[in-house]
Amino acid sequence: MEPLLRLNSFAEHLGSLIDSAADRSFADADISDECFEGLALELFRLQVAANPCYRRLIEYSQVDPILVASWREIPCVPTAAFKELDMTSLPEDSRPYVFRSSGTTQSNRGKHFHFDASLALYEKSLLAWFRHHVIRGLGNDSSLCIMTPSARSVPESSLVHMFDVVRRAGGFRSAEFYGDVSIDGGWGLPVERLVLALGEWCRAGVPVLLVGTAFNFVQLLDCLTERGERLVLPNGSRLLETGGYKGRTRELAKGDLYREICVALGVSSDQIVSEYGMSELSSQAYDHCIGTDLDASVPRRFRFTPWSRGLVVSPETGLEVGLGETGLIQVFDLANVWSVMAIQTEDLGVRHRDGIELLGRAELAEAKGCSLMPKL
Repeated sequence: MEPLLRLNSFAEHLGSLIDSAADRSFADADISDECFEGLALELFRLQVAANPCYRRLIEYSQVDPILVASWREIPCVPTAAFKELDMTSLPEDSRPYVFRSSGTTQSNRGKHFHFDASLALYEKSLLAWFRHHVIRGLGNDSSLCIMTPSARSVPESSLVHMFDVVRRAGGFRSAEFYGDVSIDGGWGLPVERLVLALGEWCRAGVPVLLVGTAFNFVQLLDCLTERGERLVLPNGSRLLETGGYKGRTRELAKGDLYREICVALGVSSDQIVSEYGMSELSSQAYDHCIGTDLDASVPRRFRFTPWSRGLVVSPETGLEVGLGETGLIQVFDLANVWSVMAIQTEDLGVRHRDGIELLGRAELAEAKGCSLMPKL
């Protein structure tokens, strides 16, 4: 069977596993370590066969795919590679969609190519884990407020596509994008309009699911401060924050941001969920589930989907660090069927038994990542 057909078959099987896990609300060992091991090794070898750029990286690293015995041994591709190479198994004429990483110019943005089947798997993966962590138990009378431009305005944003998938899935009294795009391509937020809408939902007692980047939340906080206002979101409201400042506004440590949000919007910290994702991945991680106990004295830990794994590795040795130690985060995402499942991020994290504590970007991460790539 041709490599692409085998990838398609793998994706169908994985989609069934995701559906089964979601149907059971992830209560059991949905994808055991043994099952993940087998799937990861199978996908790794399929991707080496089907993805020309990945195959050349593996050849350069002198790794024999047949001798790789564990998913932890699978060579990771640095996110910088997605900026320089077409890291995909899809032929050039079969890539109708692309997600690009954030960046100030077109030339320094990573590319993750998609077609109909890969988008369908991407959406299945994100929606199952999003529902479990963010909207489980949220009533149909709630309002979804998205603080980014619409998917039509920014079709190459994986984050906005995720929000649009949630919007299209339904289950909300209303769902609307509140962001816009300026002439120079920058994202804006008409904060006054958003504040008016939130005020209406507060007066009507309608729970709100408010989602956006850290940058968006700071914009909202600053507007409320300037107006001398404070909102008290209705009971049952919840917030999703996805990180991301990129020098566009004042930056706050996560704890400080959440404290300001709690004061300005009348919510408690356990009503706020943080998401970790990137355009190069097809699955996301969350730092807790709405409706579960949250110990505010313990740093939040991100948990990946049952069909993905996160490792924290030493930048010097490439080996997993010990519990409580800091290193670079690697993600092994089975839903990345047609690109590369093993991704070396540019983020630092602390390894814990129950997840990864995110510390932020590593200094000079991109330069180090580029140095790992051969001249292809």
